Amino acid sequence: MSASKRIVPPIAWVPSLYFAMGIPFAMAIWVAGTMLKNLGHSDTEIALVTGSIGIAWSLKPFWASFLDMYRTKKFFVLSMELLLTLLLVGIALALQMPNYLQIIVAVLWVMAFASATQDICADGIYITALEKDKQDAWMGIQGAGWNVGRIFATAAIVALAGQLRDHGYEAHAAWMYAIIACAVTMGALSVYHYFILPTGTIAVRPKDAKQVVTTFADTVVAFFQKKSIWGMLIFVFLYRSGEGFLLVEAPLFMQAKLSDGGLGITLNQKGMIDGTVATIVSIAAGILAGKFVANYGGLKKNLLFLALCMNVPHLCYIYLSHAVAPDHPLPLWSIYLLVSIEKFGYGFGFIGNMLYMMQQIAPGKYKMAHYAFANSLMNLVLVPTQSASGYLADKLGYKHFFIFVLVASIPSIIAAWKAPFPDPPDFEEETAGDGAAVAAGSA
Repeated sequence: MSASKRIVPPIAWVPSLYFAMGIPFAMAIWVAGTMLKNLGHSDTEIALVTGSIGIAWSLKPFWASFLDMYRTKKFFVLSMELLLTLLLVGIALALQMPNYLQIIVAVLWVMAFASATQDICADGIYITALEKDKQDAWMGIQGAGWNVGRIFATAAIVALAGQLRDHGYEAHAAWMYAIIACAVTMGALSVYHYFILPTGTIAVRPKDAKQVVTTFADTVVAFFQKKSIWGMLIFVFLYRSGEGFLLVEAPLFMQAKLSDGGLGITLNQKGMIDGTVATIVSIAAGILAGKFVANYGGLKKNLLFLALCMNVPHLCYIYLSHAVAPDHPLPLWSIYLLVSIEKFGYGFGFIGNMLYMMQQIAPGKYKMAHYAFANSLMNLVLVPTQSASGYLADKLGYKHFFIFVLVASIPSIIAAWKAPFPDPPDFEEETAGDGAAVAAGSA
């Protein structure tokens, strides 16, 4: 039996595939920031580095279609997993060099594009190796696998570095060994996937590059011909305007010293709060939000409420930043509680954006490609907001910065209030001609 026809039970590869996707994303965006903060770098530097590389995931649709033209999706997944392993080793070794920051920044940029490519082709395997009923059935496991990968990076790897620090290791050495542990994990996953990962199928292999470019151009033209498209895109772009300032900076605030106006928590505590508790709370909130929207009037009726749920809890960080003082550390339980409230609100409100893209923007001939376009635009707003958040926090101080975040959330609420809801035409599922764009629909 050929590799392309080999039937592999989904339980053998779906959880591990998405676990392997969650790790590099979390390492590049969140763990790198935690590490650089622990090594004494400013919020301005950290946010600029970790915020700017987010552009890689926003640009995925522009090269996703071309990955079908050479080799297989499995080939690219394995190649990226191996490359990511080597890049993690490179970061670990760079920590022992005097110019480590410049090297790490360069490696993180390569890691971001490698991780984005891994996402594209892993989703392509999922879509083409599983029938539609199985895609639906395994969607929950897919999401859980990704989140476990995030928890592994933001909790286990950070906690390992914290434990090594507690046992007397110097900061650079502690992080070097922690990142090597992550690299070993990625390497083991690549070996496992070499033997177990299905190749998947390619719906339509384009005859030449011209056909791919023509198909891609058609998807773009069809996208901008949608009714009320500009109003819908304004909503997508603005919905996370306030939250984007928090994603990088809020964890740095928790980690910052009491004397600098931060919460002064340890690496072990940060791994538990920001890595484990926040992830679990966000997942639970998303599940509850989906059920809420389905049972209480649909998205149009509830979108403004969802926007309020996502943005009003920013008040939690305003309280934390004003209540803490150099001689008055906050009880750990209060930090857990307020961060969990904010993360619950984010997870509950975020579902509004995802459902809006699926139900209002995606429907049509190129459903998956158009969803990917909207998803990329949604992520694009995070690049300037995350990149600028550190500079603003350093200049304004945490107390004033979180007030600024609350004000910056107002466009999100207005966008939800004014979001257009055109009646999308009822197209059939994508035809085979959309096969070149299938891989662009990364979550």
